[in-house]
Amino acid sequence: MIILGLTGSIGMGKTTAAKAFRSLGVPVHDADKCIHSLMEPGGAAVGPVLEIFPGVERSGVISRQDLGAAVFGDDSKLKQLEKILHPLVKKQKDNFLAVAARRGEKLVVLDIPLLLETGGDRHCDGVVVVSAPAAIQKMRVMARPGMSEEKFQSILKRQMPDWQKRQKADFVVLTGLGRSHSLREIADIVRVTKDWRPDHWPPFHNNT
Repeated sequence: MIILGLTGSIGMGKTTAAKAFRSLGVPVHDADKCIHSLMEPGGAAVGPVLEIFPGVERSGVISRQDLGAAVFGDDSKLKQLEKILHPLVKKQKDNFLAVAARRGEKLVVLDIPLLLETGGDRHCDGVVVVSAPAAIQKMRVMARPGMSEEKFQSILKRQMPDWQKRQKADFVVLTGLGRSHSLREIADIVRVTKDWRPDHWPPFHNNT
């Protein structure tokens, strides 16, 4: 089974790219969606998060806005949060891969925003980076509810620069040229990578 890592800086069009992979029949594991589910009522992260960040609870539910404010600009608190979430996210990712393998899938995609920053690409057969001109990126991000210039710049500082991500990519999908162009690029990626030899699944092939 071929494992592709899908990543890209904020506002580059990763969500649209993931939808394109799904439309072509490729299973996609969404790390962000996984985190959302972990912090929903009854989620595995709720107790540990509230133990460290008790002020982010509203009527028994974690407020992602309040949690974001609690860790904003504080690397130590952010690391505390990541220490809770990362093992839980990994567990769900591993389960996704195991289920896909049992179904006989030839190709799967791991949609992970900080794939390259966290070294997650070591566990992928290839990396797909979505990219767009900086002006388009900023326009997309600033249109999001609750976004500010300060918040945007803070997010960019935690992410590897776009040019560096493109250098590390096996494939670059340009999302500023229209959805039809991106879909054609992604269809080509699916066609090419299905013939690759997998190096990371079964997991006993891994060195780590």
